[in-house]
Amino acid sequence: MYMLRRNFIALMILFAILAPTQGYAGSAEESVAKFQSGLLSVMKEAETLGVEGRFKRLEPIVSEAFHMPLIAGLSAGEHWKTSTPEQRKQLISAFSRMSIATIAVLFSSYSGEEFMVKGTRTGPQNLTIVDTALKSPKRDKAVEISYVTQKREGDWRLIDVIVDGGISELRVRISEYRQTLNRGGIEALISLLNQKADQLLS
Repeated sequence: MYMLRRNFIALMILFAILAPTQGYAGSAEESVAKFQSGLLSVMKEAETLGVEGRFKRLEPIVSEAFHMPLIAGLSAGEHWKTSTPEQRKQLISAFSRMSIATIAVLFSSYSGEEFMVKGTRTGPQNLTIVDTALKSPKRDKAVEISYVTQKREGDWRLIDVIVDGGISELRVRISEYRQTLNRGGIEALISLLNQKADQLLS
């Protein structure tokens, strides 16, 4: 279960557990902390809620924290440019649904985990990176998690996640979906994402 959670955090879909404080007001840290706090509240009620209940509770939390249209567009690459407005809408919906379903399945309990915001640093192209650490009573070593954020229309939004200094989740997504896109375009990717979500929620 620990490895599944760690893999999801690398997925992006990662996450967890620190309520925002006054010092974080209007900052990238606040966006990260608010998301983590929301996820923690769901984790504490995970068994009572069940997978569908967790999905419903997580949907607004994830949608507010992550810039799903940007992430979906970057994951689709060149195919995004040639897609129709309706296809883009469906892709964003499918991408969001699959991501939230993954969180709902993997974060199915709470064992005293907590996150610490360690600080921020400036990234390329006007990005701000928020460094955090995931601590668990069951593990001696914390997992280092960095959230890549960007200010979009006045709000700080999460657009990528990096675990233990590894490869970004966004790069993993781009590589993972390339074959599907080349074979069947946007429609094939929409279908694949919805199938994955259905399997996770079944």
